[in-house]
Amino acid sequence: MASYQALLSVYSKDRVGLISEVAGLLFDKGVNLGDTSFAILAKGGEFSSVIDVPSDVSEEELETGLRSLKDLQNADIQVKRFSVLDAETPPTEITHRIKCEGEDQPGLLARLCEVFIEYDANIVRLKSDHREQPRGAVFTTRFSVNIPQNRAANCLAALANTAEGLGQSLSSETV
Repeated sequence: MASYQALLSVYSKDRVGLISEVAGLLFDKGVNLGDTSFAILAKGGEFSSVIDVPSDVSEEELETGLRSLKDLQNADIQVKRFSVLDAETPPTEITHRIKCEGEDQPGLLARLCEVFIEYDANIVRLKSDHREQPRGAVFTTRFSVNIPQNRAANCLAALANTAEGLGQSLSSETV
């Protein structure tokens, strides 16, 4: 059966069973999930997935079906058809996990990410959390990255120096 690829994005109030219901409805429509992620962002949950959709199922039909689920009537739901061009991509095998934590400040994430560029390191996953603490806002960022082995030590040292200059603590582990 012919199919097309689409990017599904659902942002809604989080609740127990949300992922199960979304995945179940997609299964019932014959949709196959590919790369998928879920994260709590602010006070909501964000579910995203690259999906293979049977060609007889429209984007609108999927969106309508998802809106019929409990608590998704007012959710931000998008199904966007796309085709991925054959192109060379950076390595996606995770070689290091890095955690950076400290006082939140404008430009923090941009400065940290710039270091990876200098060492041909590819960010595979990134998750940041902003928490209010009695002493002020704390920003924690977790990176899962691919760093070329011959550049890893220098990349991590440069990242630690940048983090320290920004008042952040940094820890890392090799995977």
